[in-house]
Amino acid sequence: MASFSDIQTAYLHFPERLQSLMLSTLNADGQPHASYAPFVMGGDRTFYIFVSGLSTHTKNLMTTSKAGILLIEDEAQATQIFARQRLMYDCQVDLIERQNLQWTIWADKFAARFGNLIDMLRQLPDFQIFSLIPQAGRFVVGFGAAYEVDPSNLEHLIPVKK
Repeated sequence: MASFSDIQTAYLHFPERLQSLMLSTLNADGQPHASYAPFVMGGDRTFYIFVSGLSTHTKNLMTTSKAGILLIEDEAQATQIFARQRLMYDCQVDLIERQNLQWTIWADKFAARFGNLIDMLRQLPDFQIFSLIPQAGRFVVGFGAAYEVDPSNLEHLIPVKK
């Protein structure tokens, strides 16, 4: 069994292993929608996504300003398919307006991470950048090994009591 310090370190670095997140949104009628999006993570553990305004999840984000995200270990790397490492967050969602300097800053970070495709996407007027700000979360490292994310300090975990 890994030490709590090792688990804390694994949590902090887990998003670095992935390039996309699973995205859960709700429409105005409360109907769920599952999707995914490539992401860039900020230093404060805020996730940024660059998505088309034509997609269902973008419409839902604009309507509800809430999302659930899931980062999950690749099946091919998991030692047990029933106990894949995963990180879930409940997020408040904010649209970053194109006229805002932050939009350019984050679009540049997407270009640095994902390459030339972003230059083309930047030219498409329907593409939006959203910030997904974690409000609560959970990191699961295996059977019986779940940790709540401290909502007052997203850098820290709290063991889940059995």
